[in-house]
Amino acid sequence: MTPLRLARVACVALSLLAVAPRARGGADWPQYRGPTVQGQTDEKGLATTWSAKGENVVWKAPLPKCNNGFSSPIVSGGRVFLTYAINAPLEHHVMSLNAADGAVLWDVKVEPGPWRLTDLRGGYGAPTPCADGKRVYVVFGSAVVAALDFDGKPAWRYELPRFAFDVAMGSSPILHKDAVVYLCDQTQKKSSLLALEAATGKVRWDELRPGADFAHTTPVPVEIGGKPQLLIGAAKDLQGVDPENGKVLWSARGAGDVASPVYDGKVVYVDSGRGGPGMAVDPTGTGEVSKTHVKWRTKPLGEGLGSPIVAGEHIYRLQGPGVLKCFNPATGEEVFSERLEKVHNWASPIATADGLVYYASGGTSYVLRAGPKLEVVAKNELEDQGGGSPAVAGGRIYVRGTKYLYCIGKK
Repeated sequence: MTPLRLARVACVALSLLAVAPRARGGADWPQYRGPTVQGQTDEKGLATTWSAKGENVVWKAPLPKCNNGFSSPIVSGGRVFLTYAINAPLEHHVMSLNAADGAVLWDVKVEPGPWRLTDLRGGYGAPTPCADGKRVYVVFGSAVVAALDFDGKPAWRYELPRFAFDVAMGSSPILHKDAVVYLCDQTQKKSSLLALEAATGKVRWDELRPGADFAHTTPVPVEIGGKPQLLIGAAKDLQGVDPENGKVLWSARGAGDVASPVYDGKVVYVDSGRGGPGMAVDPTGTGEVSKTHVKWRTKPLGEGLGSPIVAGEHIYRLQGPGVLKCFNPATGEEVFSERLEKVHNWASPIATADGLVYYASGGTSYVLRAGPKLEVVAKNELEDQGGGSPAVAGGRIYVRGTKYLYCIGKK
């Protein structure tokens, strides 16, 4: 290639670099607990301190007054998506905000589905949405699943044919390939695992689970022995499920009905979240594996509606009232048990690639150094208590309070 030709190519390349949008590091956070559904992020160097006075708060956006704001934010394609619900008159809303500055791009209503709650403790707005860069997929507690494009225009809706949940629909939808997967575990032998085509909302499969009772966990996609599985904490057992058809591959007796499981590459850990013992299972078995693949069980734990997390060489589990337990995943040994004052145990933690664990919410938050002893890097306060789990994208942390959505980043 001649020097003149090289110069022209270089100029073209530089011009493309000048106009192409640049990510600020890190992938999207497209669903509950991020790409892995386990709270893991490749991000490093996130802000560790912030405050209600504005320290490292890049922006905060006012949130509408609502009765049900339990869902967590997600980030996809430079947008933050949130859902919320109003009880009277019953309304379901999806919001889209600019991730860069918090500007509201749109707020769209989704027509409620067929179910009406008699107990509003869980509310209509618990499930966290998911997104694939083209559409955002939402579930509301009136038994409706819907998809909207990134301009807020409805793409499709699907009303669940069976709804006998206990007090709410607490599971969140996840994406598997080109399908939206949703756990519909409920009472009266009406449980199922549902897969809808992401593009059309058509039912790909609806696998009945008559032996399952109500549960609010979210399936966790993993790869075991080179093959995909969904890890599901059910009311009566931990399960490995085939994501292509919803059929159970293996199961082990032990409750996991609120907190979602985590996998460290060797064992899957789960506990109920409502209280009771936790357990670790080798996920390589088939059929009923309670007697062959359960590696260890814990003593009874307190209630903790958030989920556990794997960080470094340990599993961390926050239970009420603010007690953080650390376990050795190989043996089940309790490495430490320490108190985190005022921390919210509904919000699930995140673990970064540089060895930090964030228990972040709109109230009191902690940043910890992962390791065999409690090392508090920072304690932060936004004075806006909320139970949603944080999202991480582009070097920033997005936290939902009751009054504001906060974007936290180094200034």
